[in-house]
Amino acid sequence: MTAERTAEPLASLAERLERLESLDAIRQLAARYALSLDMRDLDAHVNLFVDDIRVGKERSGRRELKLWLDDTLRNQFTGTSHHIGGHIIEFESPDRASGVVYSKNEHETGPEWVLMQMMYWDHYERRQGIWYFRRRLPLYWYAADINSPPIGDHKMRWPSREPYAGGWHELWPSWREFWDNPPEGLPEVAAPAPPEQFLTTMRRNTPPPKLRVR
Repeated sequence: MTAERTAEPLASLAERLERLESLDAIRQLAARYALSLDMRDLDAHVNLFVDDIRVGKERSGRRELKLWLDDTLRNQFTGTSHHIGGHIIEFESPDRASGVVYSKNEHETGPEWVLMQMMYWDHYERRQGIWYFRRRLPLYWYAADINSPPIGDHKMRWPSREPYAGGWHELWPSWREFWDNPPEGLPEVAAPAPPEQFLTTMRRNTPPPKLRVR
């Protein structure tokens, strides 16, 4: 009887330690993503992704991702700096998780210095004990030259390109709900989100938007 009673807390403790290790490993992914990208170590960068990562609609794999990154970074940016912000992670299973991480970025692009505010909607997967990115969906609020604040619509303003919207609010129905429904009197407060469902609750169980390649 004593052995049976002591086994349960130990199993629970082991699961909690494993979860903490997974959380740290996933947060390291985001930090390593920023450093390897900014230092142009493309091998280190693409190895943060699953080996069958999708690249566009018809390609997949780390070699294709490296080729796409090389072309993008070599032809659009002289230098970049990605500053990682808050990171929320929720687990779907011991080996699958999703998360949202803020990123404030700076880009040297020709004669302009472009500042960007964005977030990533991520899907993570653990394979053979190692956590990887399975998918990264970038959602942008603005990108604009340091001397030109992006006031108004279509806040994504890159040199030599027409301005466009970046999908910053598309994942979150609360943005439109807020503006469409001003409160009348004392507002109601919804019940707190269940554990591990903060992001799901904020998204109102809607699917994430599709990635638009520009």
